[in-house]
Amino acid sequence: MTALELENLRNAAMTLSEPERAALAKDLVASLDGPADEDVAEAWDREICRRIRQIDSGEAELLDAKAVLSRARDRIKG
Repeated sequence: MTALELENLRNAAMTLSEPERAALAKDLVASLDGPADEDVAEAWDREICRRIRQIDSGEAELLDAKAVLSRARDRIKG
């Protein structure tokens, strides 16, 4: 595709409604990701279950979002 053709395509896409552009963007980004890796999905499922068990058992320390952000800011400031 030439630079001019790409520019024409970009201009045409910009005339779409916001929902249409969002759907197009989602499809374009998905096309860059490649096929889904089932091993990764299964690994995430196991990790999510492990974390839920830790929360349910009280093993995990749950933090308030404000506390987490405060800690992060403190670390950044040094």
